[in-house]
Amino acid sequence: MELARESFFKDEVPVGAVVVKENIIIGRGRNTVIADNDVSSHAEINALRSASKELNNFRLNGCTIYVTLEPCHMCAKAIVDARLDKLVFAAKEPKTGSICSIDNFLENKALNHLVEFKYGLSEEISANLLKDFFKQKR
Repeated sequence: MELARESFFKDEVPVGAVVVKENIIIGRGRNTVIADNDVSSHAEINALRSASKELNNFRLNGCTIYVTLEPCHMCAKAIVDARLDKLVFAAKEPKTGSICSIDNFLENKALNHLVEFKYGLSEEISANLLKDFFKQKR
């Protein structure tokens, strides 16, 4: 949530993510799409990049990613390709969420790697932060 709040105060959509291995945070990311002028600079992608650098490996076997918002298709595919074991996210994203809102991407049997997932951890806190951000934009 701390990373999501950082994005909020930097005028980015408030999403944060951490990658954990053996109960240690090895990667951190927050949305930096506007600051980077890069559509791929989502919190999840930034956290995966950070973790990969930390481990000196693009494969993140044995890792879990925690995200404040349900990932989009781009981020879900990156999570699969990085070979994470688990995804835990806070709030559903009814417009672009690829895990259980508009799609069940991770349940696709054609994928070469399966990622376990669950959601709802700190859901209300994350949802309220997002609502506050978009109210401020109107």
